[in-house]
Amino acid sequence: MPHIAISVDMMDTGIDVPEVLNLVFFKLVRSKTKFWQMIGRGTRLCENLYAPNQHKTFFNVFDYCDNLNYFNSNIDTKEASIADSLDTKLFKLRVDLITALDEKDSDNTLREDTAKHLHERVANMTLDNFIVRPKRLPVEKFSQYENWATLSKADTVQLSSELAGLPTQLNETEEEAKRFDLMILRAQLCILQGNKGFERLKASIMDIASALELQDSIPAINKQMPLIQNMTTQEWWQDVTVGMLEHARRQLRLLVKLLDKVKRPIIYTDFEDELGDPTECDLPLKPVGLDYEKFKNKTRDFLLKHDDKLAVQKLRRNLPITPTDLNELEKILLEQAINDVELIEQAKAESGGLGLFVRALIGLERTAAQDAMSEFLNDATATTSQITFIKMIIEFLTHNGVITDALLYNSPFTDVAPCGPEDIFSAAKIIQLDTKIKEIREHAIACIDDVKAA
Repeated sequence: MPHIAISVDMMDTGIDVPEVLNLVFFKLVRSKTKFWQMIGRGTRLCENLYAPNQHKTFFNVFDYCDNLNYFNSNIDTKEASIADSLDTKLFKLRVDLITALDEKDSDNTLREDTAKHLHERVANMTLDNFIVRPKRLPVEKFSQYENWATLSKADTVQLSSELAGLPTQLNETEEEAKRFDLMILRAQLCILQGNKGFERLKASIMDIASALELQDSIPAINKQMPLIQNMTTQEWWQDVTVGMLEHARRQLRLLVKLLDKVKRPIIYTDFEDELGDPTECDLPLKPVGLDYEKFKNKTRDFLLKHDDKLAVQKLRRNLPITPTDLNELEKILLEQAINDVELIEQAKAESGGLGLFVRALIGLERTAAQDAMSEFLNDATATTSQITFIKMIIEFLTHNGVITDALLYNSPFTDVAPCGPEDIFSAAKIIQLDTKIKEIREHAIACIDDVKAA
């Protein structure tokens, strides 16, 4: 003792250490959201912290950068945007490259290779990931390679704004190679779009080529020496094309990591701190905890890892739940909400009950969804369109747990039945389908009479 945790952003938000008694602010914070999240590291309750029955009732904030006064003054703040990751930047630049090549109607090989690369990344975005799942429709669309043949303006906007930042199972770990890719892509776009900055990029790429030329004792580098030496000359750059740059990128990207890292001198400082007199600050501290979206994500992760709970099993298997099951679910959710009753009430209100809330988070088992719709799947008179429509319902139930009649009149169902189920089903079948959808929903709601009896 004492235990001290020094955080550089990673633990500023989202980590719960109830024993924290002192927060030391040693950097400027100008994001109101981040500030309250950082304050929230100290608001976690901790029983018996000092001794039996002596619980944590306060925490201290030592602010060396005047953040408390800044936010106490009710100054209008602008939330800082999160910078794109390297993979996100590369995805967006490749979408821009396809667009630029389409406009120029040139280098079809490069266009095809770039489209294949992006398609492979999207095809490896798994819908089991809760970050990917809300973007299911564009992910499924661009997982089909034929949709990359021609990209409309709306397609490129959707790719850059909705898919570029999503996690994919196809990840490359060679950061130096990806940074070289980024540099080459920007240079290619400068050529195609006439953007400024080409000379700066050209100088940087020539510097890399010159550095590689000095490492001729490495066999992999020596093998590419004719290309490397050409790239250090002005003649090679005089009529350079996007194709030439693409060839250079492919040949050199994995060699960049072999360059010696730049060694920077260590600078030693010896400053003497000058502290003023402490002042009290009345901060309008409000209870800080999970917001609703973080609560949902945290709960989903917990439930998927602890699906052995009886109530959870019933919801996954489309079995009717009881008031006892609801009590079990409420205990689980309160624990995930850190006893924030308002979050539980919000979940009930927005979903129509805790059972429906949990079902929507974890979905139905595929076999349970298939069993529920079996009378439609096994109908010998069913048409191809009807079977496709029912399979889409099963897919939706697997991922989202519940479905409403209104959703059947929206995409993707309208891809099969543009005006809704009436396009392909008889009136009797629609009534049968409506009954089945309500039954699936009601299985996630405990009977009111049972609740009163309990």
